[in-house]
Amino acid sequence: MKLLVFGAGGQVGTELGRAKLPPGMTLAAFDQADLDITDPAVIRAAIHRERPDLVVNAAAYTAVDRAESEAEAAFAVNAQAPGDIAAACAEAGIRLVHISTDYVYDGAKPGPYVEGDPINPLGVYGRSKAAGDAAVAAALAEHVILRTAWVYSAHGGNFVKTMLRLASERPSLRVVADQHGSPTAAADIAAAIITIAARIGAGEGRWGVFHFTGAGATTWHGFAEAIVGLAGKNVPVAAIATADYPTPARRPANSVLDCAKIAGAYGIAARPWREALAEVVAELFDKSAQADQTRPT
Repeated sequence: MKLLVFGAGGQVGTELGRAKLPPGMTLAAFDQADLDITDPAVIRAAIHRERPDLVVNAAAYTAVDRAESEAEAAFAVNAQAPGDIAAACAEAGIRLVHISTDYVYDGAKPGPYVEGDPINPLGVYGRSKAAGDAAVAAALAEHVILRTAWVYSAHGGNFVKTMLRLASERPSLRVVADQHGSPTAAADIAAAIITIAARIGAGEGRWGVFHFTGAGATTWHGFAEAIVGLAGKNVPVAAIATADYPTPARRPANSVLDCAKIAGAYGIAARPWREALAEVVAELFDKSAQADQTRPT
């Protein structure tokens, strides 16, 4: 089974490239330097050339605050491109897994969101991702839209790496404590995609929207405290309100997603977010130690 991956340079795409694949499964992976997913002709040519059994769209415009002033760029990548990818897949008779986000919800629900809950994105990023989800569903029946949240890894830019950097630079940290969600390791998302791909390859595909996040919930403040603690940093982390940290884009107060549907359809159960976080922090420290060893004295 061959997977064609768009967005290979992002966090999930990188982890897909690092993952141990089942026997007989291969990847053809492309990042933005390899091809322009905002060009429908380029998408069709890549699918025709590679002839995959499944396409995975892990590409996204993820600069949430910058999207407020770059709406056209956000919609080009997050809305137009997924629709074009889905249309090209429909033409070729190929299935698609598309990565989406918790930011399609407004966060007003008091409990975890299920896949059938109404969407109501608060900002440009969320609206662009919601438009992409709708475009995929309209163009291709056999699709999996995988909504996830609070993604992090040892690669690229993310909250974990930012907190580790700030904890090394500042005597204390101030982090929002009234936004709730589930930190999700990119490696776990990649593993979920591989499981989904294998089941699709075996003729056991289930289609539609699915939630997948790390197990358990916390706040950004709780997430930050866990990161700092795992790093062994003696840096206090003060809890603040969203109102004390204004940003161009509004964030949902509740990003907790119910993941029972994917467990039932694909047998996928996420591990606790703290367990996954410990692995990523350890990897970052290993990388730092290796860099120190190779740095000239």
